[in-house]
Amino acid sequence: MSRISIYIYLFLLVGLDLGIKKIASSNLIPFEVVDFIPFINFYLTFNSGIAFSMFDFGPGFSSYILLIIGLLIVVFLFNQLFEEDRKDAQISYVLIIGGALGNIIDRAIDGVVTDFLHLYISNFSFFIFNPADAFITIGALLLIYSEFKKGFDGQKSNN
Repeated sequence: MSRISIYIYLFLLVGLDLGIKKIASSNLIPFEVVDFIPFINFYLTFNSGIAFSMFDFGPGFSSYILLIIGLLIVVFLFNQLFEEDRKDAQISYVLIIGGALGNIIDRAIDGVVTDFLHLYISNFSFFIFNPADAFITIGALLLIYSEFKKGFDGQKSNN
């Protein structure tokens, strides 16, 4: 993947994430459930913590510490991306970085991340997330798959 295509994909992912979050925050009322599909509904909330609202101490100093930590992680992931030559792993890193940047920019604006997609089954609530979280999760799963595939391919060539 060329560097220009990487930056274009990142721009598209971040733009898509922030655009959808803007639409959600403009059209949904916080903490009001709106049915969408059988296992996902809309439920607008704002998270000052990290995944699953861990370290959610409200907007403020702790939120900006998380912002700085997120930026450091993105710098590390960019280094990993540019050292990677396998296309599937590169795509994984682009998804993870794109999602991370979307949430970082969202947090930088007002100290919180906009979440609005509520995953549930029957009466069991799993979590509330946003497109950036989905990009990160899909990217992480693809990266795990890519690493397993790399390991299996390495074993085959050694035999």
